[in-house]
Formats: sequence, structure tokens, C-alpha cells
Amino acid sequence: MYEITVLPMPPDFEGEVVATLVSRRTEASRRAVLYLHGFTDYFFQDHLAEHYLDRGIDFYALDLRKYGRSLLPHQTRGLIRSVTDYFPEIDEAVRVIRRDHDELTVNAHSTGGLIASLWADRVRGRGLVQGLVLNSPFFDLNVSAPLRLAADLLKTPLSYTSRPLPLGVSTVYGQSLHSSEQGEWDYDLELKPLGGFAVHAMWLAAVRRAQRRLHAGLAVDVPVLVLASARGLRVRDFVPEARAADIVLDPRQIARWSTSIGPHVTCVRVADGVHDLVLSSEPVRKQVFAEIDRWLNAYVGPADRDA
Repeated sequence: MYEITVLPMPPDFEGEVVATLVSRRTEASRRAVLYLHGFTDYFFQDHLAEHYLDRGIDFYALDLRKYGRSLLPHQTRGLIRSVTDYFPEIDEAVRVIRRDHDELTVNAHSTGGLIASLWADRVRGRGLVQGLVLNSPFFDLNVSAPLRLAADLLKTPLSYTSRPLPLGVSTVYGQSLHSSEQGEWDYDLELKPLGGFAVHAMWLAAVRRAQRRLHAGLAVDVPVLVLASARGLRVRDFVPEARAADIVLDPRQIARWSTSIGPHVTCVRVADGVHDLVLSSEPVRKQVFAEIDRWLNAYVGPADRDA
């Protein structure tokens, strides 16, 4: 059974803000993992929680402001002015977790991986986190050169508009995942629509500033595991290959920028993995979990340490 804790946050430019901490705990563990989701996302991956719990690690997931369980009626989905807007809820979640735990690993996906990297860089030297597991982190834009240039030229007032950009909608990734289409996962399509969220100039400008900060080099002082698919694929319509490749980001970019996080980074490319690697086909996600376990045992702590 999950426990839900609402974390009130200071208001932002749209008004009231909350984040939501979801948790499941073992009987007596001093180790914990905090999961951060990606764009157009929220925590629903029960099998991920079960994997950590089976290894005696308490599981926490944070639905960030304006996503999932934290979305309020007056808010624009996912809209922020800076990725640092998320730092207060991560700080508070970590404060809550560290009351009962000596060891914390942050497991983050896609945009959450970018956010987690910058957050970990900010808190280095404080011993708050012992490792990062980044699942297809959003380290660069998977777009054409003209669109990349346009994104980098976003300036005020354009970068502060709340109007969506005319980028069109693709449902291919959603189709590859959801059980109502071509996938195997049953999640709330209101919280994670097949076509994703609208992309706003304000959000895109914030992401590009964060990516440039990472490209310039961070100094995260804990071990980092970066996981990415072995193959990227760009398609407009669903094809079976979409269930065995990253069709959102370019894994080559993820691998390229992974060593910009800090001095101790392990990068693993996973054959036939989809963008959210733990939502890949069963043989692939078993490999993903095996890679996470191997890395945790080597760099954070063995599974049987509390025994």
C-alpha cells in the first residue's frame, strides 16, 4: 500500500503549488530511493517500486509540481520558468526521507534526469544523496539543426510566454506503451496523454538553459549510472520497431553528455530499450534491473547489507 503525502510549496507565477510524495516502505530499512519522472509523466511504475522493495530499499516517488497527483485546476501542465523551480520540492522530499534513512539514491527518468543532475550538483558536499540512476536523461534536444537554433534563440518576452509552441502532436510513443494501443502498460491517460503535453516557449527555454549548464560541466560528487537505449528511432507513425528503440531522445546524445555530470559516471546502452527503459519488453527491463543492481552493489551498497 502506498502512502501519499502532499508537500505544499510557495506559490509561483500561476498561484498555489503542491508536490506529492508517494511512498512504500519495508519493515526496517535505512536505505531509500527517490524516483523523479519525466515530461508528460507521473509515477505509475509499480514494478519499479517492487524491484527496490524486494531488495530491502524503501521506495519514494515525487510527482513534481503541475504533474500527475500534483496538478491543480488553475495550473498549466508542466509549465515552469526554470528547472530550479523543482528544487524546493526535491529538497523537502529528501528532508522527509533522510529523517529515517542513512542512504539515498535518486532514480530519475528523462527530464527528471536533467533536473536530478543539476540538483545533485547544487547539493554536492552535503552527503544528502549517495548515487544517481538516470534512465534516458534529457541531456539534449532530439530535433533538427534549425529547430535547435530556434530553441537556443528564445529570448524574453518569447521565453516567458505561456502560449504553446506550434510543434504538432505525435501519439507514437504513447501508442507504443499503453495497453489500449500497442503496448502493455495501463496508466491514467488523463495524467499521461497519448499525445503528451503542449510544449511552451517558457518551458523549452528553461530546459535549454539547464542543458547548456550541464554541457558546460557539472561536478556531481557521487557515482552516477546513465542508462540509454542502444538505438534511437524517429518516426511519424507507429511501426513495430517503436517498441524496441528510443523514439523520444537520441541515445547517442545521452552517452555523449553523460560524462559532463561529474568524474564518476557509468554509461550503459541497452539493446531494444524504449525511452523509459523500465517500460521496455520484459527481457529488456530484466536486463535494466540487473544493470541497476550490479551498479548499486558496486558503488552504493550491497542488497544484503542490512541483513
